[in-house]
Amino acid sequence: MLAAGVLVAYAAAAYIILPNLWKRYAHRHPSLEDIPNITYAADGIPGDPLNVALIGTKAELIKIMLAGGWHPADLLSLRSCLEIAEATVFKRPYQDAPVSSLYLFGRREDLAFEQLVGDDPRRRHHVRFWDTGTVDEDGRPIWIGSAVYDEHVGMSRTTGQITHVTGEDVDAERDYLLQCLEQSGDLTEQFVVDGFHTKLEGRNGGGDPWHTDGSLYAGVIAVENETVAK
Repeated sequence: MLAAGVLVAYAAAAYIILPNLWKRYAHRHPSLEDIPNITYAADGIPGDPLNVALIGTKAELIKIMLAGGWHPADLLSLRSCLEIAEATVFKRPYQDAPVSSLYLFGRREDLAFEQLVGDDPRRRHHVRFWDTGTVDEDGRPIWIGSAVYDEHVGMSRTTGQITHVTGEDVDAERDYLLQCLEQSGDLTEQFVVDGFHTKLEGRNGGGDPWHTDGSLYAGVIAVENETVAK
């Protein structure tokens, strides 16, 4: 009898309760459905796919990223490019290394963060965020992002330039970012927008392949005064 009761509870949770909760979350944030799903390089070549979204102010987004162990990336400049080249050659950590610019809504990313893997500057987690210019039902800004993992330094398949080569599994990087932010204790809600991508594989501006299950993972950041009150 106990086993039967557990089975019934599981079926109710897995096939009725939880699906309805996800539908409710998606209904609360319909503006996410109208957002573009891929970035572009400066020359118009398709870039990395978008796979994460956060809801909160700019200050709240920066705060939760820092709390999750991610560092703001330096602006791309000749000096920063030389610094990352030196760090790569001598295998020195450069936790604020720049990321190349990608474009959405006709502009490059508004914010970029990264997290090194050990002391090797050739491998890192990184994410770019854009302010979508839209808000949720509570009037809070919606940010869309592209989280990608740099596996090593190599040559671009499209330009021949020295660049970071990205990992194919963009879902793994999406999941990792949300795990980091969840551990910060500053996410009040998480939800999934299924079917965000209809094209489930492609190549970025550097020619690196990517694949996804098509879902956008999103999180709502605790408002600043609520975070302080914890």
